[in-house]
Amino acid sequence: MSPLERLKGLETFVAVVEAGSFTAAAERLHLTNSAVGKAVARLEERLKRPLLQRGRRRVELTDAGDAFYQVCVRVLDELKSAEDMLASDEIAPSGRLRVDMPATFGRLRGMASLLAFAEKHPQVTPQVSFTDRFVDLVEEGLDVVVRIGGGDVWPATLGYTCLGHEELVFCAAPSYLARRGEPRTLQELQAHDAVLYARADGSSSPWLIKEGDQPVVRQHLEGRIILGQAEAQVAAVQAGLGVAQLATWVVEQALREGSLVAILPAHVTQGLPLHIVWQRSREHSAKVRAVVGHFERTLGIGAALAS
Repeated sequence: MSPLERLKGLETFVAVVEAGSFTAAAERLHLTNSAVGKAVARLEERLKRPLLQRGRRRVELTDAGDAFYQVCVRVLDELKSAEDMLASDEIAPSGRLRVDMPATFGRLRGMASLLAFAEKHPQVTPQVSFTDRFVDLVEEGLDVVVRIGGGDVWPATLGYTCLGHEELVFCAAPSYLARRGEPRTLQELQAHDAVLYARADGSSSPWLIKEGDQPVVRQHLEGRIILGQAEAQVAAVQAGLGVAQLATWVVEQALREGSLVAILPAHVTQGLPLHIVWQRSREHSAKVRAVVGHFERTLGIGAALAS
């Protein structure tokens, strides 16, 4: 069977599912009820399994039909994106844009960028989720994700660009430093209370220690308090519970306001990379190109840390 033959009936099937009935789909497609019914029947015959359960008023998807519908939507969306690209290089970005960001980064840095993008492109409807797990873009139908970490190797099906690396700084509250004194060396730092980050497996993340040109050393320690959320860490440090090593994008506002103080400036350490990742099959879509370019201009943490 040729690729063109495989596409027959997909648009009709999707229209029936989204309209809820053969009659409504026929009106939407400007076809007769009979033509719509025969198109879906031929599709089911070709696939050798029922896709729809016919009710008196509405149709319902079978399990096989639901799985096939998800694939059809992605295929038709990618075809439309390809057609839009060929139709005009100047086409305005439009349609639903599914984006996912890390939760804390999304709240502190991503939202301002997203809102600016939405204002600039009123024909785009962003649908944004915030999660710290590594999602499968294809499986979940996402257009673009922003990810901290994940290394520099991505599947061939994905395009990506690195916007820089986090910078990690040691910081503490003025009240804590007044009570305990400010550590001037790494040796003095060992005597201070640590506010640590809790990993998903329950262990605490080590401090990354950098001395001159030496390789980074991972130092595991006992924490005064261990928290599974970066903003909670900031709050604990501001409350005077101890010293934390945090990314500057997490604490930049607290440092500006003076509720936190950066210490041991000679031991600022490079942290995880920040990537924008997208499906290569959608990279010629106007909306994907637009949001990737926008993120490259507005989320580059390397430039932000240097300013």
